[in-house]
Amino acid sequence: MPSSPGVLPGPRAGAAAPSPATRYEQATIDELGTPLSAVTFVVVDLETTGGSPTDSAITEIGAVKVRGGEVLGEFQTLVDPGAEIPPYISVLTGITSSMVAAAPRIGTVLPAFLEFARGAVLVAHNAPFDIGFLKAACAENGFAWPPAASVDTAVLARRLLTRDEVPNCKLATLAPYFSTSTQPCHRALADARATVDVLHGLFERLGPLGITTLEELSSLTRQVDPERLRKRHLADDVPHGPGVYVFRGPKDEPLYVGTSTDLRSRVRSYFSAGEQRSRITEMVGLAQRVEALPCAHDLEAAVRELRLIAQHKPRYNRRSRFPERALWLRLTEEPFPRLSVVRRVRPGAGVFLGPFPDRRAAGAAAAAVHEALPLRQCTARLSPRSTGNTACALAGMGRCGAPCTGAQTVEQYARIAAVFRAAVAADPRELVAPLLRRVDRLAAAERFEDAAVLRDRIAVLVRAVRRRQRLESLAGVAELVLARPDGEGGWQLSVVRRGRLVAAGNAPRGTSVRGTLPDLLATAETPVGPADEPAASVDETELVMRWIEKPGTRLVQVQGTLACAAPGTGAYSGFLARVEAGRAERNPFADGRSLSTRARPDRVTGGRVATRLGSPA
Repeated sequence: MPSSPGVLPGPRAGAAAPSPATRYEQATIDELGTPLSAVTFVVVDLETTGGSPTDSAITEIGAVKVRGGEVLGEFQTLVDPGAEIPPYISVLTGITSSMVAAAPRIGTVLPAFLEFARGAVLVAHNAPFDIGFLKAACAENGFAWPPAASVDTAVLARRLLTRDEVPNCKLATLAPYFSTSTQPCHRALADARATVDVLHGLFERLGPLGITTLEELSSLTRQVDPERLRKRHLADDVPHGPGVYVFRGPKDEPLYVGTSTDLRSRVRSYFSAGEQRSRITEMVGLAQRVEALPCAHDLEAAVRELRLIAQHKPRYNRRSRFPERALWLRLTEEPFPRLSVVRRVRPGAGVFLGPFPDRRAAGAAAAAVHEALPLRQCTARLSPRSTGNTACALAGMGRCGAPCTGAQTVEQYARIAAVFRAAVAADPRELVAPLLRRVDRLAAAERFEDAAVLRDRIAVLVRAVRRRQRLESLAGVAELVLARPDGEGGWQLSVVRRGRLVAAGNAPRGTSVRGTLPDLLATAETPVGPADEPAASVDETELVMRWIEKPGTRLVQVQGTLACAAPGTGAYSGFLARVEAGRAERNPFADGRSLSTRARPDRVTGGRVATRLGSPA
């Protein structure tokens, strides 16, 4: 009777016992895996009409099937995307709409490609991009995506190469380094052939590391630094729920501040293979403990994170560390006011527009204002009795009324300055309208570069006015109580005073919001400073404003007036959208995908990873 599969047969009655010379040998570890030389790889590359499968389509598929260093076959076809190919894509790839006019649609091409790749391991350079497009195409056309393994040569290169060898891990950089037989040229088959040579070049780095099987290769790309693994216990006491986490260093100094809707899951992710940022790897290596600050909801967490970063300025945080460096455009308070760029807002010291992230943006807004209004640009302080000066060149060009010569009275100049004041307060039409007309005149005269420069300056100016008016509308409210559904039948509550979050809480399901409010208001912070001034930073007030504008937010009670300035900047929303769309297409050749090498890539020796903090890789 045959034995059951997977069960060793025992000795039968009457059978001779095994002789002492009979030896049973256990298979080696190498025999348990799939040798790389026996694995069939399909290296694929796509050309598309854009960067996202949600609004772009495939225009070309190229693939090469290899096994054991031998090419078994190639697959290449153009694909009709069903829409016009953007001109800058045609310049980049050489694929035009006329070339794909007679090509098959993706629904016709996919069965042939899936059959070509059946049973193989997919390989791509920046695999999430190419495989993401293929998965989206399969879902759209009703094809099941096969559960195939995949290898990303970009990730593999980051594991195996140092910055001393290659400055980055783009295909165009790796191809000459590995002396590929085909140079990548943004055509699918050529790029796939180049990726094959890069893959084989990377495989040559695997032998000395003891990596000979597909399973070991897969574990290499998911390798976690031992130093990071040893610190997983730092997340043991971190609770679930929204809040702020602070990584603290050897002297208990804050190294990094972050926020999450689930603190425990987020902190644990720092000790997994998913975290590959070099500076964060370095930070985790220095961290000695993690401090968790639970919060009532996401707004409180975001505000507390912002305040902690501004207070401690952790060296591993990049954003919001220096809010005091923001710049403002100020119209001075004097008989003949002028524009100046300042860092502080002082009540009663003039009209302030901003904030701006840098001096370049502030200068662009000032230049736009000077294009529309003949405000003086000299820095000397003028009095109504200053009449003996000589007019500058701007006066001769009609860009200034020359109040320094007595050609303009204080009243005449005040009417010009009032246009700027009105624009910042409520109505920018008189300031912006002549600028837009000038853009049209420049474009009609085919001075497109000048028109684009002025258009961008106007956009910076209008955004600054919009931002200022939004902040003022919230900062002027004495008290505001807001509620948002928590998704479980309860409510998230926030108390805001003069733009500052002063209390946060929850009204669970079955609890009255009105009944919760008295205790929440009793424990709310009382902002310091004059009642007519904002009580929070610009960034905090904007966080609150965005929370208010989310769908589902309810206004529970208000003390004061919450209203937007009229007519405001709403009429320029279409203009700003067009400028933003033009900016996205201004540099279509820039590769926004991050493929840079790790600053401290893991050194793999004998299947193990060794990482030293502070030492070059």
